[in-house]
Amino acid sequence: MASQRYLTDEEIKHFIDDLDHDKDGNVDYWELERKLDQVHKEIAPKAQPHNLHHRSRGDEARHEFLRQVIGTREDHINRDEFAKTVKTWEIPSLEQDRKEAKDEDDYLKQVSLYRRARAYWAVKGPEIMFLGLVLILMIGFGVWQFVKYLTFDQYTPAFGWGAVLSKTCAGVLYPTFFFLILSMSRWLSTFLRRFYFISRFVNWDLSQSFHIKLSIVALVFATLHAIGHLSGSFVFGSMASRQDAVANVIGQDAVPRSYASYLRSLPGWTGLTSLGLFYLLALMSMPQIRKWSYEVFQLGHLLMFPIIGFMMAHGTANLLQWPMFGYWLAFPTLMVLGERVWRLILSFRPILADLELLDEETVAITAQVPKTRPWDYKAGQYVFVQVPQLSRFQWHPFTVSTCVKNTMQVHIKADGDWTNALRDLAQSDGCKTIKIGLDGPFGAPAQRFYDFEYSMVFGAGIGVTPFSGVLTDLQHHELERVKSIQNSTESCSEVPQDPSPYTNHRRVDFHWMVRDRNNLLWFSDLLNEVSRANPNSPDLDIRINTYVTQKRKQISQHVFRWLLEKHRTDEHPQSPITGLVNPTHFGRPDIRGIMEAHYDDMSKALADRLNEKDGDKEDEIKIGVFFCGPPVIGQQIADQCTAVASIGDSEGVKRQHPFQTANTPPESKSSRCYPSTSSALASFQRHMVSSTHATAAATPPLRRSLIPACPATFRRLSLPSLNHAIAAKPQSTTMVKVPPPIFL
Repeated sequence: MASQRYLTDEEIKHFIDDLDHDKDGNVDYWELERKLDQVHKEIAPKAQPHNLHHRSRGDEARHEFLRQVIGTREDHINRDEFAKTVKTWEIPSLEQDRKEAKDEDDYLKQVSLYRRARAYWAVKGPEIMFLGLVLILMIGFGVWQFVKYLTFDQYTPAFGWGAVLSKTCAGVLYPTFFFLILSMSRWLSTFLRRFYFISRFVNWDLSQSFHIKLSIVALVFATLHAIGHLSGSFVFGSMASRQDAVANVIGQDAVPRSYASYLRSLPGWTGLTSLGLFYLLALMSMPQIRKWSYEVFQLGHLLMFPIIGFMMAHGTANLLQWPMFGYWLAFPTLMVLGERVWRLILSFRPILADLELLDEETVAITAQVPKTRPWDYKAGQYVFVQVPQLSRFQWHPFTVSTCVKNTMQVHIKADGDWTNALRDLAQSDGCKTIKIGLDGPFGAPAQRFYDFEYSMVFGAGIGVTPFSGVLTDLQHHELERVKSIQNSTESCSEVPQDPSPYTNHRRVDFHWMVRDRNNLLWFSDLLNEVSRANPNSPDLDIRINTYVTQKRKQISQHVFRWLLEKHRTDEHPQSPITGLVNPTHFGRPDIRGIMEAHYDDMSKALADRLNEKDGDKEDEIKIGVFFCGPPVIGQQIADQCTAVASIGDSEGVKRQHPFQTANTPPESKSSRCYPSTSSALASFQRHMVSSTHATAAATPPLRRSLIPACPATFRRLSLPSLNHAIAAKPQSTTMVKVPPPIFL
C-alpha cells in the first residue's frame, strides 16, 4: 500500500515562487487573489447562462476564503510562514500523482501473463466464444458442401471444379447471411437481452461491427461463388463432351445446354443481379459515402430487400440440390422487414419535443411519449430519433438519459453532420419545440442492475449515459415507495416497521470519469438532485464520485483546484469549480483502493446483517460491478475483482465467479453522437459471500487511461424529490474518508 504523500518542500517552493512575482520575500494577498482568479478562469467549467446550476459566491465570499487559507488578516505573509501554512492544506503531491499515473498506465504490463490473460478473457471471452460458434457454423457447412460435391461421382464429371468451389462457398454463405441479416434486428436483440445466458455470450453492442465484418465475408464468398460458376461449372457444363454427364444431374430435358442458356436461367440471372446489387450496396456503405451523405447510406441499405428476394429465388430451380437458402433467410428477413415497416409508419406520426442547447457541443431532446404508443422502457435503453426538419430518412440511436413515466430525455453530442445540424437548429433559439420521429426503446444495457443489492458503476465520458437513466429510475421508484408509505400512514394508525435495515436496502457507488471539466455539465442537474437528496430514506444509498482526469502541469493550478474543491459551506454546498455537490477528484480513480474499501464495507454490512437476523453464514451479498469505457480499463477492473475475490478464498469461503457481457447501446457511428460502448461484467467475492456477480465493459478505445490519484471520498445520499414527499428539513450530509489508496 502506498501512503498518501502531500506537497514536498520543493513543490511548495515552486508554488510560492509562482506567487511572489516581485521577489520581496513575502506573499502579497493581492498576488494570491490574482492567481486564484486566473486559475479559476482556466479550470472551472465554461457554463452557458442556460445551464448554470450554482450561484456565484461573489467577492466577499472569495475574500473570506482567501483569508481562511492563508491564515491571517494581514496583506503580507512571510514566505517561510506561508510555506508552513501550505503544508497544513494537505494537498496531494503532484509528483506522486504523475508517478502513480505512469505506474497505472503500465498496470497490465506489470502483472503476470496469467492475470493479463484472465482479465482479457473476463472482458472478451464470451464474445470470442460466440464468434467461434459463428465461425464453426460457417466452416462446418462449407466443409459439408465441399465433401459432398467432391466425392459424389456425378457432379465433377458434369461441371468440373467450378461446382465444388461454388457449392463450398454457398455452404459458407448459409449461416453468414442468416447472422448478417439477424444482426440488423433491434426487436430480437431487445427481447433476447432478457435472457442472462444468451446475453452473456452475445455482445449486442457490437452488432454493427459484427454486421460489417460479416458483410465483407459474404461479399468475398458470393464473389467466389460466382467465379466458380462463370469460369468453371458454366464452361464445363456447356461442353458437348459433358452433356451426358450434365443430363445425369439436371435431367435429359435440360440438355444440350449452352453457356448463354446458363446465364439466362433463373439461377443465372438472379445470381448475377443479386451480386451486382450487393456490390452497389457495399459501395454506398463505404465510410466516405456515409460521411458525404448519410441518406444515401440508408437508402442504399434498402437494396437488401431485392437482394434477399433474388437470393431466395436463386436456388428454386433445384438444379443441383434441394433449395435451402430461402429457409435460412426467411426468419431474419421477416424480423427486419417488420421493423422497417413499423419505422416507416412512425415517420409519419411525429411527436412534439423540446430541443434545448446545453453547451457548445451538447443538446437535449425532451419528449412526452403518447400513451397510445407502446413504451415499455427499462433503465439504460436507447431509442432511434428522426427530426423531419433535418431529414425524413435519417434515424440515429441515442441512449435515454432520463425517463419518468412517459417523459423521456436524450443528450446528444454534436460530432457529425446530422448532430451538428441539430445543434445549429437549437442555437437559433435556446429552447424550441420541434417534431421528432421516435422508434424504441431498444436494448437494456443495465437490465441486470436490479439483480444486485449493491452495485458499483464506473463510467468514462458520455459512456455513463445508460447509468444516468438508472439513477433517475432509482429516484422515481424510491419516491413512489415513500408516497406509498405516506398513504399507508394516513390510512392506518400504526404501520409495522421492518425490524431489519437490510431487508430492502440498496447501495450504489457511482464513479464518473471525464477528461474535460466541461463534460461535468452534461448531467450536473441530475447529480446535484441526487446529492441534495434527503438522508431520511434509509433504503437507498447513492454515493457519487466524479473524476477529472485532465493533467495539470503547473503547480499553482494543481494547488488551487484542490483548495477550491475543498471549499464548501452550508450556504454553498456546491464545488466552486464544478458546481457539483458531490466530491470531485482531480486525477484517475484508484480502482484497487476503491475495490478494497468497498470490500471492507460489504464485510461489515454482511456481519451486521448476520447479527441482526441471526442469519446463516451461507447468506450472501450480490455485488454488481458495471463499467462503460475503454477495454483496457475493463480488464483492470476485472483483474481487481478477481484479486479482491481471492481474499474470500484465503478465508476459506466458497465462491462462484461468473463473468458476463453486459451491453450498452450502439450509438450512431455515422453521426458519432457518443462513443460506442459496450460493457462487461466482472465480480468480486466478499467476506462470507458465497455467490458474486459483476459486470465489466468493453468500448472502442477512447485513447485515455484512468488511474488513481487520490483517496476516494464517499457521500451518504438519498433522494431529492423526497424533500417534498416527506416533510423534513434537509440535513447536512456527512463526509466519510476512505483509507488512502493502494497502488500496485
